[in-house]
Amino acid sequence: MDAKANIKQRLPSRHVTEGPARAPHRSYFYAMGLTTEQIHQPFVGVASCWNEAAPCNIALMRQAQAVKKGVASAGGTPREFCTITVTDGIAMGHDGMRSSLPSRECIADSVELTVRGHAYDALVGLAGCDKSLPGMMMAMLRLNVPSIFIYGGSILPGNFRGQQVTVQDMFEAVGKHSVGAMSDEDLDEIERVACPSAGACGAQFTANTMATVSEAIGLALPYSAGAPAPYEIRDAFCMTAGEKVMDLIASNLRPRDIVTRKALENAAAVVAASGGSTNAALHLPAIAHEAGIKFDLFDVAEIFKKTPYVADLKPGGRYVAKDMFEVGGIPLLMKTLLDNGFLHGDCITVTGRTIAENLKSVKWNPHQDVVHPADKPITVTGGVVGLKGNLAPEGAIVKVAGMSNLRFTGPARCFDREEDAFEAVQKRTYREGEVIVIRYEGPKGGPGMREMLQTTAALTGQGMGGKIALITDGRFSGATRGFCIGHVGPEAAVGGPIGLLEDGDIIEIDADAGTLNVKLSDAELAQRKTKWSARATNHTSGALWKYAQQVGPAVGGAVTHPGGAHEKQCYADI
Repeated sequence: MDAKANIKQRLPSRHVTEGPARAPHRSYFYAMGLTTEQIHQPFVGVASCWNEAAPCNIALMRQAQAVKKGVASAGGTPREFCTITVTDGIAMGHDGMRSSLPSRECIADSVELTVRGHAYDALVGLAGCDKSLPGMMMAMLRLNVPSIFIYGGSILPGNFRGQQVTVQDMFEAVGKHSVGAMSDEDLDEIERVACPSAGACGAQFTANTMATVSEAIGLALPYSAGAPAPYEIRDAFCMTAGEKVMDLIASNLRPRDIVTRKALENAAAVVAASGGSTNAALHLPAIAHEAGIKFDLFDVAEIFKKTPYVADLKPGGRYVAKDMFEVGGIPLLMKTLLDNGFLHGDCITVTGRTIAENLKSVKWNPHQDVVHPADKPITVTGGVVGLKGNLAPEGAIVKVAGMSNLRFTGPARCFDREEDAFEAVQKRTYREGEVIVIRYEGPKGGPGMREMLQTTAALTGQGMGGKIALITDGRFSGATRGFCIGHVGPEAAVGGPIGLLEDGDIIEIDADAGTLNVKLSDAELAQRKTKWSARATNHTSGALWKYAQQVGPAVGGAVTHPGGAHEKQCYADI
């Protein structure tokens, strides 16, 4: 028996290709043009989130073809399939955003079911948008077959009258337009140039944050997450990933060997160092959950607190993902963190080497100011901060990258849904110094934990950055900047303190101390709780109803199943 046959005897695909009883199954493969040799090779699922919903997904099918060539060249049989994506930029600001976070679970579930149903032996997953990146990585950890993650790449920045712009500028332009600071003609002009290519939103928003995570956590090849979508070098990364996954099958190196507690800490460190999206504090616990590792919002926040902010990236900084790639990419960021003791260098990666070994040949680039040395950071604490207090016993999160004032105190102005808050912003019926509270937007209460970029960007466009604060049990986009606090838990829908607030209550925010409090006694909060009742929902059937019944709190990643710790049999070992 040769080495290939030996490998096949321990792989899941043997259940659909080997022995006389599988003749009917093999007939299907012959129907699709596979040869006898291909049928008896390892089967590699090549999963992409391709669709025509938005530019972040549009290049994924082309990249999947390069992956398939790599798999085939290394003696594997690629099996391509697609799953969904809900793209936040299109879903933003209306009821469609309720579908965004639930799509993460749908992606993980659909990839799991496809791989399980067809007994694939390995997985190369391509994703391009905010929830599809963590959803794909969650599937890899859940299945625990040899896997490599590929980011579809970021969009190129637009150019508006000589200035580099992103979709963040588009949302803020709406705010400028609402106060007469931008004309109809200017708004029309900028919307035509802001997004000039395929790829995900170009700054350190959620997609690029989770792409950075994919390299730091060890599931992606070095440099592969930084190259913009239009760059032809992406095909070379994809081809290499297809070849490399065959090595992982041979060595039986699996995602749960790679994604350890230390690897999760590395992932949290690069989020903080890059001023990344607060959504990472939702997705990292969810990824950990699939591996049976407890790593919640507070664990993430602990890493954030002790990691310096070094990458001068938008929305708080000056540069976009393309710029960082061109001066040295994510490995440059990781190298300075490693050299200064902020990364665990002994974590294994999909290359078969450790983080330290991968970064050994990376040289510091002194001819750039996108990434600062970790011993000479932009700020000594991370770009994202965890908060806790009597208003958020289960925690909350705020992005402080680019902010100068980290404290805010003001009276609450309460809204029970984003649309009402946005209307108040559009009509400017709020007051400077207030804390705008948007509640019943959590995982259960939304349902779906909507992002609030429409509202936050409009306020920034109106010149209110730093003059007001926002808190929500929902989420803020990675493109959000200013004093915007999300993931407040427990959420209003389950009777959390945020649901007990009244207009005028004084809220105290201190991102230096990591606290979020309301000036009410425990007795007063308890008294209000006796009068509280859950708000009725309009979502009484379908996928969003089902999600609301299953989803857990944001502190644990808003997950919908018991996770790897409760698993009795791993798929990869069937």
